[in-house]
Amino acid sequence: MIKFHPSEQHLVLYAAGELSPAMLMMVGTHVDMCPKCQAHVQDIEQHMATKLFGETETASIVHGFDEQAMLQAIFNSQSPAGSAAPAANDSLYLEGQRFALPPTLARNSHRIGEWSRLPGKLWRAPVRVGGEEMLNFIYMGEQASLPEHTHKGNEATLVVNGVFNDEHNEYRDGDFMLLDDHHKHSPATQDHDCLTIAALEGPLHFTTGLSRLLNPFSSLFFK
Repeated sequence: MIKFHPSEQHLVLYAAGELSPAMLMMVGTHVDMCPKCQAHVQDIEQHMATKLFGETETASIVHGFDEQAMLQAIFNSQSPAGSAAPAANDSLYLEGQRFALPPTLARNSHRIGEWSRLPGKLWRAPVRVGGEEMLNFIYMGEQASLPEHTHKGNEATLVVNGVFNDEHNEYRDGDFMLLDDHHKHSPATQDHDCLTIAALEGPLHFTTGLSRLLNPFSSLFFK
């Protein structure tokens, strides 16, 4: 069961199409995976339609609304004029494994860059969505960990597949977390691997031990 969800404000801005491209993809993927938030977004859309058009037209407007089409139109506006929309790919492959992609990620699979290996059983692939935020897939193998860190800005993380822990909680498929620069944590896996997608407003800032020596270079790994 999904325990961690976007805020009410994020869901309202998502329904209105007013999030940044990176956060639209993050929240849209969570909504793909979370029946509770799907129902809540539908309620928000109905409220918006009623406010704009009144009761008589609301049912037909909401019934014909296509969130994925809206999301794709926003992302397509970032592409050169006249370019054809690439075909969706609902699978991602890494380390001999296949990961099923939720619809929002599948429709934007052409934006996923090449995987690069990082120290500590970690892999990273950038996702090109435009805007100033950084969006990355992060894969953690079993018994992997990141040193304690905070961020220069907000960090949104969504679990696509698997399990990871930090000092505060355990996070599983569909869980959505938003941390600011006042939060410190040390993500780690145990007996399961984990595929996440993360939106960063700024690079990691390591806070303990020798890992602090990596701070001048952290933007090279997570950018």
